[in-house]
Amino acid sequence: MTPSRTAARIAALAVCAASLAGCISLLPKAKPSQLYRFEAPAAVAPVGPGPTPMNHVAIFKASSSFLRSAAGDRILTLSGGQAAYVAAARWVSPASVLFDEALMRAFDANPGPARLAARGEPLRTAYALRLDVRDFYAVYDHGPKAAPEVVVRLRMSLTRSADQVALGEQVFEARVRASDNRVGAIVAAFDAAVGQVLAELVDWTNRLATPT
Repeated sequence: MTPSRTAARIAALAVCAASLAGCISLLPKAKPSQLYRFEAPAAVAPVGPGPTPMNHVAIFKASSSFLRSAAGDRILTLSGGQAAYVAAARWVSPASVLFDEALMRAFDANPGPARLAARGEPLRTAYALRLDVRDFYAVYDHGPKAAPEVVVRLRMSLTRSADQVALGEQVFEARVRASDNRVGAIVAAFDAAVGQVLAELVDWTNRLATPT
């Protein structure tokens, strides 16, 4: 390779390196998102002894659905006809996963006989439960600077496994106003709303899913 060609190649590499360095320096430094979770308050322990394992009624959670725009790890808000996600804040896991975990804890904490069967657990389930989470967001109904209202609404149906008879279906809804227009307060409102609908759901299930 001639000296002139070598010099030209070195110059070209230097220009390329300089352009890459320029691109790297222009990349924005994103602030890491704060992670949150909702757990739902545990039920108060019963005064007397709870049901024994022999009296438990195993419930299978059938394929369910979750509002698609809220099912991921971003916190959905609505304001008028617009939807947006809370900036620099995310759920620690997808909202649909956190909801399923809260559902399991709600059944475990309740003193009634109904128990949600864990995935892969070798149990003969007597009933199948299906959930469709229709609403899961915070609504800025009093303006963008006021504390929003969290809305959690779901439809539930219960079917007897032995004969596939539908025992009933019910819609549960909770609306909880956040104490302030801060992410922590909004997350606390989600926690309270989830706890409310799950407590009602578990109580309703215990009334229908009797031991056989």
